[in-house]
Amino acid sequence: MDYLVLILCLYLLWGLFQAFSSVTGGGRKDRPSNLPPGPRPLPIVGNLLQLGDLPHKSLAKLASAYGPIIKLELGFVTTVVISSPALAKEILQARDAVFSHRMVPDSAMAHDHDKLSVGWVPVSPLFRYLRKIYNLHILSSKKLDLNQHLRSKKVQELITFVRKCACAGEAVNISEAAFRTSLNAISNTIFSLDVMEPSNPAGELKEVMGQIMVEIGKPNLADYFPVLKKIGLHGQKRRVAANFKKVFDIFDDLIERRLQLRKETGSIERNDVLDNLLDLVEDKNETLDMSLVKHLLLDVFIAGSETTASTLEWAMTELLCNPEKLLRAQAELHLVIGKGKQIEEADISRLPYLQAIVKENFRLHPVAPLLVPRKSGEDFITGGFTIPKGAQVLINVWAMGRDPSIWDDPGKFMPDRFLGSDIDVRGQNFELLPFGGGKRICPGLPLAMRMLPLMLGSLINVFDWKLEQGVTPENLNMEDKFGIAIQRAEPLNAVPIPI
Repeated sequence: MDYLVLILCLYLLWGLFQAFSSVTGGGRKDRPSNLPPGPRPLPIVGNLLQLGDLPHKSLAKLASAYGPIIKLELGFVTTVVISSPALAKEILQARDAVFSHRMVPDSAMAHDHDKLSVGWVPVSPLFRYLRKIYNLHILSSKKLDLNQHLRSKKVQELITFVRKCACAGEAVNISEAAFRTSLNAISNTIFSLDVMEPSNPAGELKEVMGQIMVEIGKPNLADYFPVLKKIGLHGQKRRVAANFKKVFDIFDDLIERRLQLRKETGSIERNDVLDNLLDLVEDKNETLDMSLVKHLLLDVFIAGSETTASTLEWAMTELLCNPEKLLRAQAELHLVIGKGKQIEEADISRLPYLQAIVKENFRLHPVAPLLVPRKSGEDFITGGFTIPKGAQVLINVWAMGRDPSIWDDPGKFMPDRFLGSDIDVRGQNFELLPFGGGKRICPGLPLAMRMLPLMLGSLINVFDWKLEQGVTPENLNMEDKFGIAIQRAEPLNAVPIPI
C-alpha cells in the first residue's frame, strides 16, 4: 500500500484515534472472547500492512495459515474473512438477514451513491423497490428476450471490427473491444443508441469505468480510520466523484434530449428502458425520481460493461494459454453452429463445453474476488467462532476457487471439471460464487450469462487467435490488479485470423 508515510504519522496521533475508535464495528470493548483466529495486529494500523496490493491473494495466504474463518483488525474496523463454502452458505443463505447490510466504503459515498444505489443501500423499502425496477424493467427474462436482437447486432459489429483488424494484420485489444460491445448493447437497451461509436476509441470511457471499479474496490485508509473522513483526506472519494460526474454528464445530456422528444407533437415512444423509467418518474404513485434514475443507470453501466469486458479478457487469455482447450471449444462450435458463424443466445444451451469454459473462468477469475463487503447485524456464532456485531465480513471467493481441498489441480484451467456437473454460478453452489448469493446477489447475473458466452463463442468460432509476436503462453503476464472486479494488470492484445 502507498500509505507508509501517513501510517507513521498515525502513530503520533494515538490519543486522537482512540477517541474515535468506538465509531466503527461496535468498538473493541466488551467483545466476545471466542473471536476467530488471525495474525496479531500492530498498534493503530492493526493488520492493514498485511493486505498488500492484492488483498484477495494476501487473505488467501492468511486463511491457509489460520483457517477458513479469520479475524483482522484493519485500523479500527474488525474484519472477518470467510474462505469456506460451508461458512459462506451460512452467511449468504441461512443467515442472510443478519448479514444483508453493506459496509460502505468512503469512496462509494461520492454524490450520495451509497444512499441511491441498489448495491449499497440497506435492505429496506428502497432496496426492494430498486430491485423491483431491475427485475421488471431492465433485467427480467422477458425484457432480455425482447432485446436479444440488439445484443446480436452489437456482437455482429464486434465481429466486423475484428475482421478489419484481421485483414490489416493488427492485434485486437480484447478488453477494449469487449467493453465497447457490452457498453453499446446496454446503451441500446436503455437509450436506443450507441454511447460509443464502433469507429471511435473506447479507451477514455473504459478508463473512467475501470477507475471507478478500482478506486471503490481497493483499500482506503478513510474506511479504517474514521477521523480521516472528518479532516478531509478523501483522495479516492474525490477521484470517484470526478468519474461519477463524467458519466452523469453523459446521462444528463441523453435524458434531456429524450425529454424534449417526448414533448414534441407526434413523437414516437421508443419503449426502451429510459422511456419506461421516465414514465415511472412522471407517475406520482412511484418512488422513482431523476436522481435515482441516474444512479440506477450508473450501476447498470459499470456492472454490465467493465466487468463483462474484464471477464471476457480473462477467458480469452486462458484459451490462448491453453490452445488445446481453444481447439476443443472450436470443434464443438463448428459441429453445433457451423464453422465461421456468429452464435446466437438460443445456441448457448447446446454448447456444454463453452458453458464449462465460462464457469472455469469464473472459478479462476471471479468478477468480485471478495464480493461486496457485508456487515454483521448482531453477534453471530459460526464455525465455532463469534462474528461480532458491526464487523465487516468478506467472502473470499477467489480463495475458494483455488482451494485444493475443493478442486483438483486448482491452479490449472480445466473446463472439463464442469462437464456433467450440476455446479452453477447462480448463488446456490457456494464453492463457485462469482455473483454472490442471497438477497444481495448481483442483479446483473442474467445479462452477464447471456453476453459472455455470446461474445466468447462468436469470437472463437469466426476467428483463430494468436498472441502478439514475441509473446508466448510462458511469458504472458498473468498478473491482476485489484478492484471490485479483478482486471488484468496488462491488457491482452491478440491477433485474429479469419477461419
